[in-house]
Amino acid sequence: MFAFPLKPALVMLTFLGLLAAVNRYSPDLRGLNRATINAVMEFAPEHGVAVEGANSPVLAGAKLEDPAGNLDHFYEALQRTERGEAVAVTRIVHYGDSPTTADLISGDVRAMLQQRFGDAGHGFTLPAKPWAWYEHRDVGLRGAGWEVYPASQADSRDGMFGLGGVSLECNGDCSSRIALKNPNHTQVEVWFLEQPGGGTFTVLAEGVPIGSATTNASTKAAGFARFTLPAGTRVVELQGKGKVRMFGVALDRPGPGVSYDSLGLNGAHVALLSHVFDEKHWAMELQHRSPDLLILNYGTNESGFTSFVSGTYERDLREVVRRLRRALPHTSLLLMSPMDRAERRDGEITTLATIPKIVSIQQRVAGDTGCAFFNTFQAMGGSGTMARWYAAQPRLISADFIHPTPGGARLIGNLLYQTICDGFTKYKLRRMRERYARR
Repeated sequence: MFAFPLKPALVMLTFLGLLAAVNRYSPDLRGLNRATINAVMEFAPEHGVAVEGANSPVLAGAKLEDPAGNLDHFYEALQRTERGEAVAVTRIVHYGDSPTTADLISGDVRAMLQQRFGDAGHGFTLPAKPWAWYEHRDVGLRGAGWEVYPASQADSRDGMFGLGGVSLECNGDCSSRIALKNPNHTQVEVWFLEQPGGGTFTVLAEGVPIGSATTNASTKAAGFARFTLPAGTRVVELQGKGKVRMFGVALDRPGPGVSYDSLGLNGAHVALLSHVFDEKHWAMELQHRSPDLLILNYGTNESGFTSFVSGTYERDLREVVRRLRRALPHTSLLLMSPMDRAERRDGEITTLATIPKIVSIQQRVAGDTGCAFFNTFQAMGGSGTMARWYAAQPRLISADFIHPTPGGARLIGNLLYQTICDGFTKYKLRRMRERYARR
């Protein structure tokens, strides 16, 4: 005779009752992740993302560590955005290396967050391509007349590379054309260097001038000029005259919504931020953008230098965190580990020994400094992942066993997005419990 499962039924009824109460009395929790609800209802943990195909790897569950509650500031901002409060923009700045240079991973996370919480604009982008493979999702770039100086190829310059780590300079005529897939941006802010003998630049929308600014000043300093875009603008142009040094543009819309800056730098590593970037100048740039969350996503390039990893890597990483804390004392900081990286040895594709070491160092530094930590390496499957991704159909990694294909990048982006949303749900539940405990 069939026995009705009374206890599971009572659990489900209780959960449904709580959910109904939440929707009626606690609007902050209406955005509960459907996957989280399904996991409770099905009495099974949520698994990682699976790739379609016969040889598909199954990713491990995403791991986000935040014992100090460092992400609370970010979640508070995200909750204001979710509530639809006026001009509630949640800003995220994502520093990364070559995959981020092409807006891989970051572009996917941006799209998913903006679909859920609202679109506050594309965010920061360089005004021209420093490398042929520099891309930003839904933004087309073309520049002429610029001399490009990335921090990763800086030699002994002055350390002023703006927010994105690249200085674009001209002495005469220079121009940039920025094509926007989204015609709903309302503002463009130009980031440049004020300097003695500086020239001027003009901003055009759909070929019509909408404003200009001078870069001339008595001393070098970070400069910013904001311009209102006419409705429906799809093409923004910059025209420089004379001695002009530019760092980028920020494309924004009013909130509520999320803005996600993808700051990829080819060949990037932590020593650039700890030694090459001028600390005072970088702090001014960071403070002007005022992000709610800053993601530091390095480690792949460092993994090719065993002596550096065993030597000064940890000290350099701690210096970067110190600089960020000093510049942005209230911003949430998330250390995001590198992906797996492999090499072919004796016919087999194996994980570099330095990758687990770097992950371990980042995890330790995050714990010691109160930062949040996302273990990308573990979340995607740990050692041997690149071999499995290379064998997958379609392939998820290129033949260098470093750079993901767009499909592989989407998986990493989905893992980061899901762990952010799951953490946000836990934050709201914790806040709800705290409110009821005080009653």
